[in-house]
Amino acid sequence: MNAPHAKDLRTKQCVPCEGGVPRYTMPQVVEQLKEFPDWQVVENGSRIYRHWVFHDFCSAFSFIGTVAELAEQEQHHPDFHLTRYRHVRIELYTHAVDGLSENDFILAAKIDAAVLNE
Repeated sequence: MNAPHAKDLRTKQCVPCEGGVPRYTMPQVVEQLKEFPDWQVVENGSRIYRHWVFHDFCSAFSFIGTVAELAEQEQHHPDFHLTRYRHVRIELYTHAVDGLSENDFILAAKIDAAVLNE
C-alpha cells in the first residue's frame, strides 16, 4: 500500500459509512501513520489518538469546538476527552467497521491542519 500523503487527505471528504468501507489492516495503519507522527495507534490498530496540552480550560474547550465543527462538516465524529482542565485527547475510529478507515486519516489530517492554522 502506498499511503496517501496527509496533505492529499486534507482535500478529500469523509464518505458516509454504514460498514461498507474497508477497514485498514495493521500494516496499512502502520504505513499511514508515517504521515501522522503526532498520532498514536491503540487497541491493536483499531483506533488512533493525539494528545494536546493547552494553556487553560478556555483554550482547550475552544479547540474542541473547532474540531467538533470539522467533524460535523465531515460527518465523522471523534471521541473527545478533556481532563485536568486543559488536556485534550482525541480518538478516531470508524464505528461502523469497528476499526480504522480512510475517513479517520482524512479527519486527522484536517485536525492537524487546523492546529497549524493551514
